[in-house]
This record gives sequence, C-alpha cells and structure tokens, in this order.
Amino acid sequence: MQLYCNSLTEYKRLATREVKVGDLLLGNNHPIRLQTMTTTDTMDTLATVEQTIRCVDAGAELVRITAPSKKEAENLRNIKEELKKRGYTVPLIADIHFTPNAAEIAARIIEKVRVNPGNYVDKKKFEFIDYTDVEYNEEIERIRERFTPLVKICREYGTAMRIGTNHGSLSDRIMSRYGDTPMGMVESAMEFLRVARSESYHNIILSMKSSNPQVMVQAYRLLIQQMMQEFHECYPLHLGVTEAGDGEDGRVKSAAGIGTLLEDGIGDTVRVSLTEDPEFEIPVCRDLVKRYERRMTVVGRRMTEDSNSVAPTVNSDPSTISSTIPPIDKVPYNPFVYQRRQSFAVDNIGGHHVPVVIADLSKIGSITEQHLQSIGYTYNEKTDKWTISDAAADYVFTGNQVLPFALPGTLKVIVYPTAWMQVDDKAKYFPIFQDSGYAQADARSNQVNFVMIDCFNDETHVNDFTYLDRLANDTTVVLCLTSTNAHAMPAVRRMFMELQCRNILNPAVIICDSSWQTADEHLIHYATECGALLLDGFGDGICLGITGDAYNNASVNNASGRNYLNNQTLEQFINNTAFSILQATRTRISKTEYISCPSCGRTLFDLQETTAKIRSVTNHLKGVKIAIMGCIVNGPGEMADADFGYVGSGIGKITLYRGKEVVKRNVNSEIAVSELIMLLKESDAWVDPVI
Repeated sequence: MQLYCNSLTEYKRLATREVKVGDLLLGNNHPIRLQTMTTTDTMDTLATVEQTIRCVDAGAELVRITAPSKKEAENLRNIKEELKKRGYTVPLIADIHFTPNAAEIAARIIEKVRVNPGNYVDKKKFEFIDYTDVEYNEEIERIRERFTPLVKICREYGTAMRIGTNHGSLSDRIMSRYGDTPMGMVESAMEFLRVARSESYHNIILSMKSSNPQVMVQAYRLLIQQMMQEFHECYPLHLGVTEAGDGEDGRVKSAAGIGTLLEDGIGDTVRVSLTEDPEFEIPVCRDLVKRYERRMTVVGRRMTEDSNSVAPTVNSDPSTISSTIPPIDKVPYNPFVYQRRQSFAVDNIGGHHVPVVIADLSKIGSITEQHLQSIGYTYNEKTDKWTISDAAADYVFTGNQVLPFALPGTLKVIVYPTAWMQVDDKAKYFPIFQDSGYAQADARSNQVNFVMIDCFNDETHVNDFTYLDRLANDTTVVLCLTSTNAHAMPAVRRMFMELQCRNILNPAVIICDSSWQTADEHLIHYATECGALLLDGFGDGICLGITGDAYNNASVNNASGRNYLNNQTLEQFINNTAFSILQATRTRISKTEYISCPSCGRTLFDLQETTAKIRSVTNHLKGVKIAIMGCIVNGPGEMADADFGYVGSGIGKITLYRGKEVVKRNVNSEIAVSELIMLLKESDAWVDPVI
C-alpha cells in the first residue's frame, strides 16, 4: 500500500510545490503559515480593516474575507488600500461560494481566492441522479467551461487559489457517484485541479475540510495518494476542521484533525475554525505548529529553529528525532479506512467496550471523597450515595495510596504492586507493573494487571520487546503504552503496529503526559498525541497527565486570557479533556456535540451568543449533534453530519432542520431557541435535565 507521507516513523515534511501568495511563499518546506478569517461585514471597510489588523498583530500571515456577491468582491479593493495606508501588506483571500462572477472580480484585486468545488458551478438540491458515463462527462465539461475563466484570470494576475472541498457541500453529482465519502471529497477537488493543470496554472493550494476529524484525516491522506499517483507531485495543503465550535471542544476537535496530519509532516498552512473572535484562532494555530518547529528535518538540510518557541523538556535535536523508531516494511492496517484494532476484553477494557478513561490523582497528597468530584463522582453525605456523571472516569490511578473510603460502584483503582499487595478488596484494586517486571513479579491479580511500556525511547529497539510475546496469551494483561521519545506519537503507533504484526491482542491504553504550560498547549498536546492514534483505530483507553514542574506551575489560561477552570480543579480539566478527545474522535460519546461555524461577514446573527444560549439549554442531551450555522452557505451542506440544525436564513430569521429536512422556515430569532427545543421534543430527542 502506498503511504500518504514520507514515513510513519521519522518526522519529515511532505514535499509540495511552492506557491506564491502575494509576497508570501507557501509549500516546498517553507514554514507552516497561520491564517484566519474575518467575521465583519465585508461592506464595512473600517471594521474589516481593524479586525484584519488585530489578526495580523496576533500573528496571522494570511487573512480571508468573505465575498458573497460582486459588491463585496469590489470592496476588497478599498479594504486592501486602507490596510496599505496603515502599513499592512498581509495577503488577503476572497472566500467564494455560489458566485463565479465575484471570484473573477476578486482575483484581479487581491492575492488569493478560495473556491468550493461543491457549489462554485453545481447547485445542491440533495437529489440522487443516476448518471451515465456520457452524462457525467458532459457535467465535467460544464465545470471546465465555467471554471476556466477564473483560472485564466488567476494565471494572468499571479493570483493564488485554494480549491477547498467541504464534506457537507459535495455536489449532487459527486454524491450520486461516490456517496458521502472521503473519496468523493477528493474527486470533487481533483475535477477542478485537472482543469487548472490543463491551463498550465499551478499556483494552487487544496483543502479537505469536515466537521468530523475522522473523515477529514482520511480525505487528506487519500488526496495526497491520488495526486502522487496521477501527477507524481503534491500541491500545498491547507489544514482545518470546519465548524469545530468554541472553547475546549473546538480546540480539541481541531487539534485531533489538524495535529494528526501535522504529526506525519503533512500541511503547509493551518486555520483553526473557532466560534470566537478570529484573533483568538491564531494563538491556537501557533500552538499546533510550534510543536514541530524544533524537530523540523528535510532531505539535505535542517530547517531553521524558532528561538522564541517554547518546547517541552525533551530531546529536541532534529538530527536524533525518531532515530530509535524502527521502520516497518508493511503497514498492518488501512490508514484510509477507520477500523478499530482487534483486542480481547479484560474486564471492561478492549473488545467491544468503548475506550475507558483513567484519571491520575497520584499527585494529590491525601485523596478524599471530594477529590472524586473532579473526575465525575459526587458524594452526598446525607444520603450516603454517589452521583455518577456521563463524564466519570472508569479507573483512577493513586500511586501508593489506598483510598480510606468506600468507592462508587463503577470506579476501580490502579496502584503500584506494593500497595496492591496490602489491600483486601482485590476486586476493586489492580496493580500496575513496569514492562518486563510483570513477568518477574511474585504476585499478580487474577483479574486485571496493567503493564507500562515505554515505546521505542532512545535506549530501546524492537529486539528489547521480546517479553511482549510472554504477555500475548495472558488474558489479565492490559498494556499501557507511552513513550519518552521526542516524537512520541509515532513511537506509540509503531508499537501498536508491532502488536498487530505479532498478533498480540491484549487491550492497550494510551498514556500521554504533557510538559507544556498553558491550557491551550495541554489541550493541543493531548488531542494531537491521543487523537492521532484513536483516529487510526488504536487505543482502548486514555490516561492524561501533567509532568513535573508543569503540574506544579500549571496555567489553565488560554491565549485569549479566558480561564478554562471555572472553579474546576486541574484534575477535572484533564478528565474533561479526555472525554472531549474521545468525543471528537467519535470513539466514545458522552455529551452533546455542537457543530458551530466560526462566523464571517455572511453571518446573520451573533453566533457566539446564540451558541452559548443553545448550549446552556441542550448540553445534557448526550449523543445529540446540533449544528448552529450563521447562514445558508454553511447550512444544510456543512451540517450534514448533524441531527438538528439552527441556520440563519435572513436578518432576525432562523430555519430549523431535522437532519437535511427543513422543518420550520423563517422563525423569529427571539423564539427560535424555544422552537428548537420543541423540535427536539417532537423528535423524541429531548430529555428533561437532572436538577
């Protein structure tokens, strides 16, 4: 099977064509560029200019502005001139949907245009059409006729272009032939790319965006494979998870998708789509990218390091990165199709069980009932009962502490072997051993034994793991995979592949520690390292921790100055993050999911305020997916993965959807949230919140 990247064990950037956007070079091993999109009305020149300046001052290297019609496209000239007067020459991007004439105007004015192949020529009516090959080719020719004028203008003016496929806005023609699939997304872009290449135009960037990180990752991998097979070269890639939402969830979902690809050297520019002010997206982009600035290696030379970047306290010499991770001749899984790794069950871990969450409370000096509240268990002293939340950890690691109180019915404890030997309740307490020490242990649990493995660190190689074969038939052993390798995720992934090659079916938990500092940095680290593995079907559980001084000095303020704790403990923040990662990767659903667009000049209501309002009354609806879209562009298409939709259809007007079906049109925004609740009740998706 042809890989989608240079290596699964050594970090190297994927080689792509060099593209020029204004004076900015992108692709071809240039630094990964950061970008965002304005949320102001494009016709409000000063507001758009001032927001653009805030974004540039925050670190944006490109800024996208919506141009839904000819008048907005023409006003881009005024915006560009005002920015220049103020000393700003940032490349601008026109965001185009439905309106080729607006794109043709914008391409003569600014540095880059973005077109969506799903709605640039085609109209989406959610109709299935059984095309013959002749009819299908006629449709392709229609695309060529309508798209070629823009290609010629871009070539003449030196304007760059992004061909940006969105999962939710695939045309009826693509859906009819390829279905709602990553391959359909790829073909949607390739149709337009083939037209551009036939006109000798190559100043192109591509993207494969979805609100589902699983779909998004598969689509980018397939696109790379398709380009290499067809053209023997790859165009630069713009990475993003569309409609990621806000706050912690938005950051986790974005990092799971974008970070998974960055880990394999894929991506030339990134945009994090948050339902927040656009300048707050840039620090998150930077946190994603800076993880790779000090392990950047390319064939024949070393990338320049950013002396201002802050990296974890691990070996970051690029010449030694991943040197201890052995290559593998044949990948034993399909990276283009999600399939969970086969394992047998040990207690409630592995097999067909959802991934478990293990909470690390070992750094707390003396654990009490109150500390369990931070991981989803609330004790009522009067009734002597526990309330267990949907985001309650399944296991807790306490080190050498044996808890001095009765445990909630579902919670189990992991301790070191010396502590385990002292406890009476061996149905609730289980030991954790260090790698080969398990085989040498005098006493073991006859139910569950956890075995820690440091995967391919600087002192180990594949021959050091012969003891794995001795664990293979032990149906009490749960493997705990971590790595002190500077490129930890590929080291753990390589161990999962080793398990598959040896047909070792023990369940395996992902252990991920962070030595970063801020909340955003922790979120991105966890979501990238764990998300990348979970999206490939690896991992029967996760355990997150903060190491050493980073724990003592942990900051939970994000770059915008907002505090994620909100009276939570650090342990609660970590526990919630674990469940958010499982939710984002669609491996364990524990809460309501919000597919919320990041707002732009097309938005017809206050997205941040409305999202908060809807979240406040629906956040108890476990497993329900609600899309909140600012306008019809991000409406029925982009929310195709949602159960219910709340879409702006005019000033002060909302249209409500059940799936792709319009249920209520032009509802006054003052009562739209109440109408949404009524729709949820009518659809049997509502339960009353527990007070």
